[in-house]
Amino acid sequence: MTTFTEPLEDQLTADFYSYEALLPDEERKILLKARAFMRDEVKPLVNANWAADRFPTELISLFRDSGLAGLPYEGYGEHRPAVSNLLSGMLALEMTRTDASVSTFFGVHNGLAMYSIHSGGDQEQRDRWLPEMAAMDKIGAFAMTEPLGGSDVAGGMRTTARREGDSWVLNGAKKWIGNATFADYVVVWARDVDDNHVKGFVVEKGTPGFEPVKIEGKIAFRIVENAEITLTDVRVPEANRLQNINSFRDVAEILRATRSGVAWQALGVMVGAYELALDYARERRQFGRPIGGFQLVQDLLVKSLGNITASWGMLTQLARLQDAGIFRDEHSALAKAFVTSRMREVVAWSREIFGGNGILLEHDIARFFADAEAIYSFEGTREMNTLIVGKSITGQSAFV
Repeated sequence: MTTFTEPLEDQLTADFYSYEALLPDEERKILLKARAFMRDEVKPLVNANWAADRFPTELISLFRDSGLAGLPYEGYGEHRPAVSNLLSGMLALEMTRTDASVSTFFGVHNGLAMYSIHSGGDQEQRDRWLPEMAAMDKIGAFAMTEPLGGSDVAGGMRTTARREGDSWVLNGAKKWIGNATFADYVVVWARDVDDNHVKGFVVEKGTPGFEPVKIEGKIAFRIVENAEITLTDVRVPEANRLQNINSFRDVAEILRATRSGVAWQALGVMVGAYELALDYARERRQFGRPIGGFQLVQDLLVKSLGNITASWGMLTQLARLQDAGIFRDEHSALAKAFVTSRMREVVAWSREIFGGNGILLEHDIARFFADAEAIYSFEGTREMNTLIVGKSITGQSAFV
């Protein structure tokens, strides 16, 4: 256990088994820095912008000043060396326990986009793009999902790339792409018409033929600016093709890592919802006493805490496998499927404790309840992640 002790007000009531104590002192201090930042700078912006279905642009400058971007990448960002996967996961948890939309904005930039470049690009490309992204002077997005495709993206990608001399011409459409309406760099995945393999391209803001349009009418992740993108003869130089991506197998390496981050987000939603319900149970009085003293309310709280504790243990070991370089697709798939399922239970139980007040945004829990549905579905549905694990343990594929 670490010797570092944080102030009492910074301790999480949901960390029943003291998982945060597994972090070394320096990383724990970074986590507490993020906790204070989310509480003091971000939380005051959340509800009004969630209700208005609006991304507050001041978030970019706030995150820029926080120094939290680029931490997982050696040589980029303020921290040297790169932080552990355990801290990266707990940072995702920390941001999500305040708000899942804000966490997703940051995760798309710092995770999906930056990791695609760090893993899929060569050294020249890393040095060209990542310093500005780590400083959050440039914002990234990740464009894979398509209007007519989701789970079948490996074999069914319709967006195409055709080589023409020193350039590539991209045509197609993408959907649900976070940050795309304002991102400076969008990592677009397309199928090479010559060899039929998926490749990655960094499309820069303002490129002719690249048209992102904000998706309206969402009931979850309302702060995130998801876009539907149309690509019409978008010309990208060969220098912007990610040089280490030669097939979907290479893309799968990226998704394996980022899927575990979504599982940490799901844990963050559980923690945030549980904390709200516990505080409410202590304060709300019925029949002359706090409702936290009623057996049925305690049952919901304890079941929620059990889900949190079990999920946190699973993700802690997953982070250790990542740090050791021995984790596999099925490891992150099991975590995503299991933790998001437990998340759904916890947000429902937590909202139940609020009774009628649980549908009012002013109590926050309604936001967690709605946002959980988005996390449950993206980065692979429960069904697809279940079948990835099923194939691993049986040796038989139940999907194409």
